[in-house]
Amino acid sequence: MSIVRGCGPSLGINRIKANLLSCRIITSTSGNRRPDETCLALLQSCDALPKLFQVHSLIFKLGLQGNPFVLTKFTSKSSELNSVDYAHSILFSAQSDCSLYDTFLFNNLIRAYAQTESLKAKALEMYNFMLQCGVLPNNYTYPFMLKACAGIGDLSLGRSVHGSVLKFGFHEDVHVRNTMVHMYCCCRGGIDYGRKLFDGMPKRDSVPWSAMIGGYARLGRSVDAVELFRKMQIAGVRPDEITMVSVLCACTDLGALELGRWIETFIEKQKVNKSVVLCNALIDMFAKCGDVDKALKLFWNMSQRTIVSWTSVIVGLAMHGRGLEAVSLFEEMKRGRMVPDDIVFIGLLSACSHSGLVDQGREYFDLMSKEFGIVPRMEHYGCMVDLFCRAGLVKEALRFVQKMPVEPNPIIWRTLINACHSHGELKLAESITKQLIHYEPLHEANYVLLSHIYAKKFDWGEKTKIREAMDKKRMKKIPGSTMIELNNEIYEFVAGDKSHNQYREIYKMVDEMGREMKKAGYVPTTTEVTLDIDEEDKEDALYSHSEKLAIAFALLNTPSGTPIRIVKNLRVCGDCHSATKYISKIYSREIVVRDRNRFHHFKDGICSCRDFW
Repeated sequence: MSIVRGCGPSLGINRIKANLLSCRIITSTSGNRRPDETCLALLQSCDALPKLFQVHSLIFKLGLQGNPFVLTKFTSKSSELNSVDYAHSILFSAQSDCSLYDTFLFNNLIRAYAQTESLKAKALEMYNFMLQCGVLPNNYTYPFMLKACAGIGDLSLGRSVHGSVLKFGFHEDVHVRNTMVHMYCCCRGGIDYGRKLFDGMPKRDSVPWSAMIGGYARLGRSVDAVELFRKMQIAGVRPDEITMVSVLCACTDLGALELGRWIETFIEKQKVNKSVVLCNALIDMFAKCGDVDKALKLFWNMSQRTIVSWTSVIVGLAMHGRGLEAVSLFEEMKRGRMVPDDIVFIGLLSACSHSGLVDQGREYFDLMSKEFGIVPRMEHYGCMVDLFCRAGLVKEALRFVQKMPVEPNPIIWRTLINACHSHGELKLAESITKQLIHYEPLHEANYVLLSHIYAKKFDWGEKTKIREAMDKKRMKKIPGSTMIELNNEIYEFVAGDKSHNQYREIYKMVDEMGREMKKAGYVPTTTEVTLDIDEEDKEDALYSHSEKLAIAFALLNTPSGTPIRIVKNLRVCGDCHSATKYISKIYSREIVVRDRNRFHHFKDGICSCRDFW
């Protein structure tokens, strides 16, 4: 049964005729060789499409368009020169005589399509036509087919190809099995199929291990990725640089700095090839796990830097509120004649936003298009709105949004709503949120925003209606959680969490923290609690926030004076931000908090963000 319908030949006759005259030049160099040998030799030396067109004309002139050896070589060379559709026309130029086609010829075309980003679906069409012609696939056919499915990301197509693999008996082939694991890991909803296939493999080299670890990392299943990497070490399989890049991505997601440091040492000891890609992954990991100085050291030690290298350190500095350094690095990049791209400008504008550099942000936004010809994307507009909002310039942010040449996306509107909420523009926030709900009736974040607005206005009746509407639509607010790494283990806390075996000691420490903070002048920000309860209960609710539980756990289990690093999945709340300042001073600890937007370095009662968060 065919997998994809509708595959038809398309001839390049006009292009062939246009080059017939050029054949005289080619034939004059053929010497005493047989015609097919001449064509094969000329094909071997082709290094550009015009030469290929000339040889194609010669093939027709010599009547070799039905020679399978010439056809196969021609198809292969067309693919090498990135003219896959031209290769397609070569295949069908023999009046669709299927007797001329063999498996090797079809494999060449399937591979060419599979390796061309915009033409992967045609690999499936070619496979379909191959079966229609009665040509049987072999074990070299399916890796190309599976890579095409992986590129498309279509699980149903991938499972159909898997069925064909079983039908033709190639499921025991190591290369085919490895590529199937990779395919499932690349298709949405397929990774558990891939894991089942992986677990059933009698022998595994680094390829399926890398595919599974990479698949978990891409999906955000970072704990699974790290756990599988540990099993890979136990199995004695040596990882390659691709594996290490995936593991570093998982560490980055978890904020697991100590594990990341161990992996850097592991890379050195195992002599894993430190390619530019791997170095960039190390820089990104250190920057996003809280050690931006280490990231900078690695960056300056690189013998070759790409645009990704520069972007990683600029974004890292932005996340840590070191905007002036990010700006300085950008100017250094320009002096080195590295041309910035649109991604670099997202990092640069973000750096200006997180450091309150409003004038510089305006300047770079204009520079982007005027000097470098970069058309602003939605992300650039979003950075500018964020820049104005963080600086308290809500009205200017609104004017900027109203003048945008494109329709603002919901993220931009939510940024503006949050700013209105924070700066007391509740009427404007309510108006925008209601409009946003009209356009996005199924996005829970819009309802949560409106609920918080009503809570701040003490309009508990309207807040209740919003919650009832969410329940009716079966919407749930994303729960806040905080992770902390201790002895290479990841511990996660949610608000009011009592699942940890030390929970009694943790809550005793929270009580102690509260008493000491109040002595130092801390006043709980009870407006952060959006429940209709009395002030005392609101204070209790604030003390059980996940950030405070994670910090209490760290105070109990780490040596006095050592830094504490935690990762919050959402934006850190105002009360926890205020409380962490006090805790850092009372307990003489540097506390590094990574939230959804940036890093906060708390030391001696001061935060690095200067309240631009």
